Amino acid sequence: MIKLSRLNKQEYYLNADMIETVEATPDTVITMLNGKKFIVSEPAGEVVERIIEFRGKIKRFAKIG
Repeated sequence: MIKLSRLNKQEYYLNADMIETVEATPDTVITMLNGKKFIVSEPAGEVVERIIEFRGKIKRFAKIG
């Protein structure tokens, strides 16, 4: 899960494994595998960085456990 913010600054967590696309239109629009869309305040590049960081943590945990 990655932490994101709605345009009104309300924070929430989104399942990064269910993300299909991240677009800058200029707002950042995240489309999920089920077609649901979320608009977030973070720039698209930052969303991608959070996804990469999340997946890295999973890989590190899998090597430990």
